[in-house]
Amino acid sequence: MNNGAVMNDAQERVEQTATLAGRMLTQVYALLSNHGITPNAVQQQMLTSHVRAMAHRSVTGEPLPEVDASLFDEISPESMNLAREVVAAFGNLPEEEAWLLSVHFEVAKENL
Repeated sequence: MNNGAVMNDAQERVEQTATLAGRMLTQVYALLSNHGITPNAVQQQMLTSHVRAMAHRSVTGEPLPEVDASLFDEISPESMNLAREVVAAFGNLPEEEAWLLSVHFEVAKENL
């Protein structure tokens, strides 16, 4: 039996996720550009995938696996602050998302 309400809810979440991801990707790339950070093609692909996953977690409430904060001790304050800004724009993601996102920014800074 096909439950139309469940199908509609799932489709609505997919659409919400895609819309949110698109909006956030625009913001992320503008933020990076404003700070002179230009990810290469591979970094763009990885960052885009990560932001889409963040949008999915934002819409569905799916949690991240546990993350060890000490793994991010060597991330620069600039990269961490940029990542926190992005996470804050989502409005409902935990700080651990910023830790993971900051790695993308830190790596892309090395392209200069």
